[in-house]
Amino acid sequence: MNLAHPRHSHPSDRAPEVPVDLPNVIITAATDGTLTTTVDGAEHPSPAAGPWTRASFGSLMDEITKDRTVSVRVEVRECDGGVFTDIIHARKPTPPARAVEHEPVPGTRRGRRAAAPRALRLIEVEGEGFLPGEDVAVAVIVSHTDAAGAGTARVLVDLDNLPPDSTSEAILFGRISGTTVVRRLQ
Repeated sequence: MNLAHPRHSHPSDRAPEVPVDLPNVIITAATDGTLTTTVDGAEHPSPAAGPWTRASFGSLMDEITKDRTVSVRVEVRECDGGVFTDIIHARKPTPPARAVEHEPVPGTRRGRRAAAPRALRLIEVEGEGFLPGEDVAVAVIVSHTDAAGAGTARVLVDLDNLPPDSTSEAILFGRISGTTVVRRLQ
């Protein structure tokens, strides 16, 4: 350990800031798949369309976290006695899109690039075994998705966004179930 030259941290080295006092969300799953929810001990109402279900778990989390602008501690109590806990982090705010000041001039390098839109090279990655509605991380973390009603997660990966030396594999990781699926991209 070299005390003469301490390592300076970079803002990207730090974990996302989480408030000291997180709202505590308790979700209890019944055998029929319905969910009852409390937030800090107060009952969270079901939508007018009917009770919360495993299939609407993602929508429930979006509602409670105000579309992921509020971090919360979540505890899911399964009907078989299993308990899963996690912290759903608020997403960093997306910076506003910059307005284009000038239209590209034809014949210039910028004008030629603007005239020829890049064709997307997308590949679909799919995996099973996730809890319906659970947040599923996608790694090389390029995106997040939610599991569908049948517990299936699906994502489109833009191959041009991957680093040139990537291993050409994608990992889907269920944030609640812990399910991990690894798929080759080519």
